[in-house]
Amino acid sequence: MRNTSGFTLVELLTVILIIGLLAVIALPRFVNTREKAFYTAMRSDLRNLATAEEDYFAEHLSYTGNTGELDSYRTSKRIIVSVPEATEKGWRAKATHELNTDLECEIYYGTATGATIATKGGAVYCNN
Repeated sequence: MRNTSGFTLVELLTVILIIGLLAVIALPRFVNTREKAFYTAMRSDLRNLATAEEDYFAEHLSYTGNTGELDSYRTSKRIIVSVPEATEKGWRAKATHELNTDLECEIYYGTATGATIATKGGAVYCNN
C-alpha cells in the first residue's frame, strides 16, 4: 500500500491564490497608512520646532535658522527640517521625509514670507 498523505497540486495552487489576493487587498492600505505616518511625524516635528523657536526667542529676542542652536529640539528619524528664514520678527520652516520627498509640511510665524503651502501663521499645513 502507498501512503498518500499530503497536499495535491490543486490545493497548493488554491492556497497561493488566496494569499495573493489578500496581499493585493492589503498592500494599498499599508502604503496609505505609511504615508499618513510620515505626515504625522512631520507635523509633530514642526510643532516641536515652534516651541523650541519660542524658547530661543525668549532668551535671544530673535529667532534662529539653525536648528542645532535649539537645545530642546530633535527631529524624528528620517525627517528633514529646514528653516530658510528666521529674523527677529518671524520665521518659516519646511519639513520633508527622506524616503518620500514629495511629501511636504510647512509652518510660519510672524512676518515670514515665502510660504508656499502654509496660509495661516502658527498652523502646520501639508501638501496632502
